[in-house]
Amino acid sequence: MSRILIVYSTTDGHTLKICSRLKEWLEQEGHEVELIVVEDAGGAELEAADKVVIGASIRYGKHGKQTYQFIARYGEVLDQKPNAFFSVNVVARKPNRDTPETNPYLRRFLTQISWKPRELAVFAGKIDYPRYNFFDRSMIRMIMWVTKGPTDPKATIEFTDWDKVRQFGDVLSRM
Repeated sequence: MSRILIVYSTTDGHTLKICSRLKEWLEQEGHEVELIVVEDAGGAELEAADKVVIGASIRYGKHGKQTYQFIARYGEVLDQKPNAFFSVNVVARKPNRDTPETNPYLRRFLTQISWKPRELAVFAGKIDYPRYNFFDRSMIRMIMWVTKGPTDPKATIEFTDWDKVRQFGDVLSRM
């Protein structure tokens, strides 16, 4: 089996939860898996890996700048290995926005980087209003109101389709 590096960027921890679940499933398949936050990932970890997966969350329509910087710095190394990218965002809760071909954030992201991931996925994230500070709670509620999503300030809603995440894990295992 192979050594898989999962590099992640998370805002509120849900992308890490998805990465951890992928790690668990891949290890059950016999792979050796290392999770590392994008700020701590570097050339040594990439060189030691057989496969590289990057997972990144969206906040206010954008992936974190560290994800862009990592890809810009290590794009050539990524291209030399089996690789994948997945995006986590609440827009993906909608059926017409839940694939790599239909998710506007992932589509825009791919036009802004030179690296072309071999495998792609997009997963619906989580809203956790009680955990957000006043500003984020207010902004996210406004966005949800406009997009006809949940606005109860006491609500915590996980939209992630774990079967879809598992299917992506199977793709990663075979790539």
